[in-house]
Order: sequence, then C-alpha cells, then structure tokens
Amino acid sequence: MILSGRHSQSIAAELAERLDEPLAPVAFDRFPDGELMASIGDVTPADGERAIVVASTPSSDAHIELLQLQDAAHEAGYGEVITVVPYLGYARQDQAFEQGEPVSVRAVARAISTGADRVLTIDPHEEDVCDFFDPPATPISAAARLAEPLPEDLIDPLFLSPDAGAIDLAETVREAAGTGTVDYFEKTRHSGSDVEISPSDTSVDGRDIVVVDDIIATGSTMSEALTILQERGANRVFVTCIHPLLAGNAVTKLSRAGVDTVYGTDTLERPCSAVSAAPVVADALADQL
Repeated sequence: MILSGRHSQSIAAELAERLDEPLAPVAFDRFPDGELMASIGDVTPADGERAIVVASTPSSDAHIELLQLQDAAHEAGYGEVITVVPYLGYARQDQAFEQGEPVSVRAVARAISTGADRVLTIDPHEEDVCDFFDPPATPISAAARLAEPLPEDLIDPLFLSPDAGAIDLAETVREAAGTGTVDYFEKTRHSGSDVEISPSDTSVDGRDIVVVDDIIATGSTMSEALTILQERGANRVFVTCIHPLLAGNAVTKLSRAGVDTVYGTDTLERPCSAVSAAPVVADALADQL
C-alpha cells in the first residue's frame, strides 16, 4: 500500500503504478486550533503487508503529516513501514554554522526514525545526513532522469554545476544525455544565505549550457551564474535540478537572468516538474526486497 503525503501525490501515484500497489485513501484536515490531521482511511492490511509512505517535507507542516502517516500505518497494523522522503527538508542544515545553532536535519531524522523501518531519500544535499537516521537509510539519485526532457538538438553542450560539490550530478546528466563536456563554477558559502560565486575559464560562447544542481531554493545564486553565462555569449541556457523548491520569486529571477527553460523532477510538485523520480525509487525498493 502506498501512502501519499500532501506534497508527493504525483510521484506516489507513479510509484504505485510501477510497483502495482494500491494507493491508500489519504485525507488531510486541520482542526480549528491549527493542528493537523493526516489519516489513511479504513484500510485492512493483509498479514505482513508493507506500507510505503511517500512524503516530501518542504514545510514544517509536511514533517508533521509525515509523522502522522507513519503512525497511522502502524496503527492500522502494517507489518513494515518504509518511508520514502523524495525531498528531505532541513537537509542543508547539516551542521551548526554558528555557536548555539542546532543540526536541524539530525533532529528531523530522529523524529522520522521513530516510525520507519527503512528510509529512502532522493539526492539529499549531503549523503552523510542519512547517518542521522536510526533505521537503515539509503540515498538514491534521480540525476540521470534530468537528461530526459532536454532538447535533442543541443549545440556543443556544456553541463555546468554551480560548485565542485555538484559536479557528479552534472557528469551523471551528461552521461545520460550522451554528449557534451562538464565543468563547474567556484562557489564559496559564507553562511546559510551568503554565497559568493565565480566562473571558470571554460569557453561558453555559442554553446548550449545545461546547469545542473541538486536544489534551487531562492534562485539567487543560480541567476547570478546565468547572468555570467549570458555575458560570455552562451547560446541557450537550460537549468535542471532534482528539487525545484523555487521559493518566493525564484522563477522571476531565473527568467530575468535569461534562462530558456527550467526542468525539475517531481520530488517537489512544481510547474517545471518535467520528469518523475519514481523509477529510481521503484528500482531501489526492488533491490532491497
């Protein structure tokens, strides 16, 4: 049985189809005092049947709903609860940047661990965050899926990551596309919100550029990179990311910076979610059976 979180309905439906498993009749409500309620309806699991909770957590409310879905699955009597977190919120708070700050992803991982027998998450900002979970937690990558929506007529493409840490993602997308070269920008993070970016010396004049990153949040760093590419004579510029958070006016920033198209996966359901990450989740679940 697939139990879908509010923010993961598309990927949960695709996963249910690929695994040939039913979707639970999940409902979401809010009490007058603001408290949330996520319920799974009147389900009766077969003996030993597993429940797969699929729930991205882009907000604090989404974290609560995930915990409630896990608890409802246990209450209903499912033999195993596998939790799939396509987008793990707070994953970038993986260390205390200043004295007195928490390691927030550790806190949410501990909470999720109380209701999960196994955890899968897609392209967390750092794979080491999986160590914060008590049950076995596996990071899986949907980067190769980002090649699928790209145009077939790319001109001398350059697959570019915004920093050295994401170059593996860019290389994966290039390999899936079957053409092009790879490079990256130098990015220095001074704090959680203060980032400085500087370009490499690779020529982009007349070339199609595919910028690859794990997440686009506010779009500020990405739009700065796009502006530099435009100034250097890039042809078309496509932005791809696993997690299209796109908070606030991120889309406007990217458009003003000259992006042709933004492509993301459905780890977060956005208008630019052009490809599903469900196949890699289905493969990972099959490998663990």
